[in-house]
Amino acid sequence: MTTLRELKEQILADPKWWLIHFMDFVDDFRYYKDLQAVAEPFALSDQKMDALLASMAESLCDEMDIEPPEWLAEVPACREPYFVGELENLKAFSLVESPLRFRIRKIFVLENFLSRV
Repeated sequence: MTTLRELKEQILADPKWWLIHFMDFVDDFRYYKDLQAVAEPFALSDQKMDALLASMAESLCDEMDIEPPEWLAEVPACREPYFVGELENLKAFSLVESPLRFRIRKIFVLENFLSRV
């Protein structure tokens, strides 16, 4: 299983396809339920991606009733609101629907952002 640190490295190496790497991690974490995947902190270098990764990891831990590692709480919020969908028409929905762990870091996504079909 890929760790959160490795995921960030993959995203930095291949930013065009960041969402594929991101959702593969989500799927794997839900399948393996391995807290070791989020145990090691990653280097902070990109405020939006750092906040997004930390929010996702905390949300998945909450979903599985697992205590998130303490280091995730140290990942800062974005300086400016970040609308992941980047579609103007969805901003209002994202403001209302964004899960708490994302909103805390000024990340705005639709309610089903971590859902897969």
